[in-house]
Amino acid sequence: MAKNYLLGIDFGSDSVRCLVVDGADGREVATAVRYYPRWKEGLYSDPSENRYRHHPLDYITSLEGAIQEALTLAGTEVAAAVRGISFDTTASTPVLVDREGTPLSLRPEFAENPDAMFVLWKDHTALKEADAINTLAKRWSSDYTQFCGGTYSCEWVWAKVLHCLKNSPELVGEAWSWVELCDWISALLTGNTLPEEIKRSRCAAGHKAMWNAKWGGLPEREFFAAVDPLLAELYSHLYTQTYPCGTPAGVISAEWAERLGLPKDVVIGVAAIDCHIGAVGAGVSEGTLVKVVGTSTCDITVARAEKVADRTIRGICGQVNGSVLPDYIGIEAGQSAFGDIYAWFRRIMEWPLRHIANADPAIFDKILPVLTAEAEALPLTENDPVAVDWFNGRRSPDDDPRATGSFAGLTLATTAPQLFKTLVEATAFGSRAITERLIEEGVAVERIYAVGGISKKSKFVMQTLCDVLKMPISVVRSEQACALGSAMYAAVAAGLYPSIKEAQEAMLSGFSDEYYPNPERGKIYDKLYQRYKAAGRD
Repeated sequence: MAKNYLLGIDFGSDSVRCLVVDGADGREVATAVRYYPRWKEGLYSDPSENRYRHHPLDYITSLEGAIQEALTLAGTEVAAAVRGISFDTTASTPVLVDREGTPLSLRPEFAENPDAMFVLWKDHTALKEADAINTLAKRWSSDYTQFCGGTYSCEWVWAKVLHCLKNSPELVGEAWSWVELCDWISALLTGNTLPEEIKRSRCAAGHKAMWNAKWGGLPEREFFAAVDPLLAELYSHLYTQTYPCGTPAGVISAEWAERLGLPKDVVIGVAAIDCHIGAVGAGVSEGTLVKVVGTSTCDITVARAEKVADRTIRGICGQVNGSVLPDYIGIEAGQSAFGDIYAWFRRIMEWPLRHIANADPAIFDKILPVLTAEAEALPLTENDPVAVDWFNGRRSPDDDPRATGSFAGLTLATTAPQLFKTLVEATAFGSRAITERLIEEGVAVERIYAVGGISKKSKFVMQTLCDVLKMPISVVRSEQACALGSAMYAAVAAGLYPSIKEAQEAMLSGFSDEYYPNPERGKIYDKLYQRYKAAGRD
């Protein structure tokens, strides 16, 4: 029997991952990771201004390198039997493009302009533009934010592209349209990047661009013209139709087949947002909340379309029919910072070692493991300090990018391990707030699956999360759940399976760890959680 292989490609904040998968059973044959070279050097971003940008060349060179390395590891026979490729990416990560669909930063005159580059998901430079969209939406005849939790975020595409155009007037007139990263990558490999012809992801369009079948696509042109005429200029070069994952975007171009060493008939699938596809790779179903736990978190679940209908779920990041699984409403929430908070505290601890003691950099890698061991040994009491986890704003529930983090209950006796323990608990409390909101809004949450780096690396964080949520947590075995989910949808696009359900049944990886809540600790966390909520209201 002929073998069939798939490539699942996962574009993260720091790197791109390529997973080679056996289409018969989901066996992971080879994997490779390439880090973005310009991003690694800190180019084009400025954390002090909350500006985070990726140059498209980082995506191109890292993608090519990761695929070539993975295929070399897999062997020539596997490379010759690749049938499909699908992608997932961070979002909203848009870029302004010209008439040919070329990102403006790939043109010589804009090669060093950050506003001509991809605007990374966590970029918060578009606060004022998001405010303008939200203010108008509440006055408009239709509230176009109703299916994205009632608030349009500065992390999303319309606010970002408007900010780039206003901040860099030289781009006005050169920008023909905008494209999300997930759509551009699929278009790049098929060789058809014309903005009007690209097959746009329903997942990205619905969750980040206010696309909805209820109003026939994107919000009307007049709405954007009222926000700012600059948006109206791009409108006619955009789209009405969107496509779910599992839809073929086309066949790989001859150029990219040669560059990658792949067959010329490889099917390229329509892509989607990383956390949504990670949920597919984890085995999401109704009643299952999949938590992608990393630098931030993304919480994904699904509900039958007929159960939700036109009912809006308050304070989340979006609900879109078909964005995760066909015939289900994909529901997204999340925290703007999770592991990033631990990294922040590590930098605080590093500072005197780096700048005063001139310590060996090797010691820096020991900071979090030692803090974790000390924090685990601390007693848990209802009088412990609490922290609020909004260090990068609040995404869910009730988006507020201007919200900030805080500590309460500190004394002169508070130690560094206690502060770290408090931060871990704060991130768990933020997760609980999301779960409680979903349940309050009638969304079933009966079990939790976890994927992402922290779910694999920190038993302390995962057990704390489990105790705070008071629910069992199953950690997905695959190290690359997002890439595995993309491979599943590549299998559907290539015709190896008739539906994503059949692909999941064949290719899921199972679980590596199970966490169960400690009822006694849960009672104490109930009291600390009330203090967390009170601190957030102050």
